[in-house]
Amino acid sequence: MPVKEECGICGRVFRYSYLRRCQRCGRLFCRDCMVPDVSTGDFTRMLCLNCARRIVSPFSRSKYGLLTSYLRYRGSFTSRVKLSFAKIDGIIGDNLPMSAYRDEKWWSNSASVAHSRAWLTAGWKTEEVNLPEGYVIFKKAENLQQRKHYARRRRRQKVEKPFTPAPYRFPKSRKLSKTKIARLQAKLKNLERRRASMVKHRGKFKPRPAHEKRLFKPEEKPKWQD
Repeated sequence: MPVKEECGICGRVFRYSYLRRCQRCGRLFCRDCMVPDVSTGDFTRMLCLNCARRIVSPFSRSKYGLLTSYLRYRGSFTSRVKLSFAKIDGIIGDNLPMSAYRDEKWWSNSASVAHSRAWLTAGWKTEEVNLPEGYVIFKKAENLQQRKHYARRRRRQKVEKPFTPAPYRFPKSRKLSKTKIARLQAKLKNLERRRASMVKHRGKFKPRPAHEKRLFKPEEKPKWQD
């Protein structure tokens, strides 16, 4: 009996020869659940879909990474956010430690702590902490506000300036040389001479073609014309 194994992603059972080993995690997967290395594009190095997804969209190992993305979203339309501790628990998907409910120093703006880097990375700082009522107020950092203010001023200045179209260079007209002009005039004269030398026939008379003149005498007529 052939040896069979189960794919780690789709769960289907295949022969061992049909499965491949991921070059990153080392587990066995079927060929349908594997792709070439997305970081280098090497077709000889195969990765499973889970490892490829982690390379393309890496997630933060810290549980406070979701708080960073939430504050960045709120920063697009407000400069002050009031969040309860229960709201933060729902955002990060986990409970805050007991020190967050008892000690105000836990909410200090220190870049050496993982939970403080969550809001400092997003450009926010803690302005007020109320432990009895269980909420914290975040405020945008001044340097980010100044950058946005200067960016808005630059945009306004660009709009207020009058429109100055880019200079357009007209293509230079090519002048014909004297030899080309002489050749064209000679061709026209040759055409005029040919037209003048052609014999004009009145009426509907059509001259006989050259092969009839060679075959028959000018006095005689062919039988089919009688």
